[in-house]
Amino acid sequence: MKTDELINLLSQDSAVRFRFGQALAVALLAGVLLAGLFFFAAMGFRPDIYAALESLRFIFKLVVTLALFLAASNLMVQIGRPGARLQWPAVTLVLVPLLLVGAVVAELAAVPSARWGAQMIGRNAHECLSLIPLLSIGPLSAFILALRQGAPQHPGRAGAVAGLAAGGLAAAFYASNCTDDSPLFVALWYTLAIGIVTGAGYLAGKRWLTW
Repeated sequence: MKTDELINLLSQDSAVRFRFGQALAVALLAGVLLAGLFFFAAMGFRPDIYAALESLRFIFKLVVTLALFLAASNLMVQIGRPGARLQWPAVTLVLVPLLLVGAVVAELAAVPSARWGAQMIGRNAHECLSLIPLLSIGPLSAFILALRQGAPQHPGRAGAVAGLAAGGLAAAFYASNCTDDSPLFVALWYTLAIGIVTGAGYLAGKRWLTW
């Protein structure tokens, strides 16, 4: 049997579709719970959380990280089903970095150039690069397990999307602890941290999602 024929048969199998959809729903819930448990056990909210909620920069961190989580999760739902159309979910995912670029441009316009470097480096770069990947371990594991119930045509890409979703979720939790609110900091360090998780997801997909 040719690969395309096998994919078509799998895509027509309602039991497979139901099992994968159910598994992914459980994985998303488990991912939120696992990241939340680790977050509240090891970190918790920043001390000035109520004052921070009045800051647009802080709100933006939550918006952009949650947007990444939701967009990547939507793409993950589709990429685990053989033959699914990925164009629209991929477009929504591309909108997230465009949102971040817009915030960076606004920050550069609002902040004197002499402060750009300090805003970008911040005070919590090390914590960002370590805690976001740590918070991602539980969600990424759950997402990879769920994707094994599907039939992704490109295991590495599917794993990378799972990494993006896990990284976005972890970054949203971490953002409520981090005291660096500048979009310049988010664009550099959050992106690097989520990139680490995405790379780990790609490798995990190549290892455990190949069929």
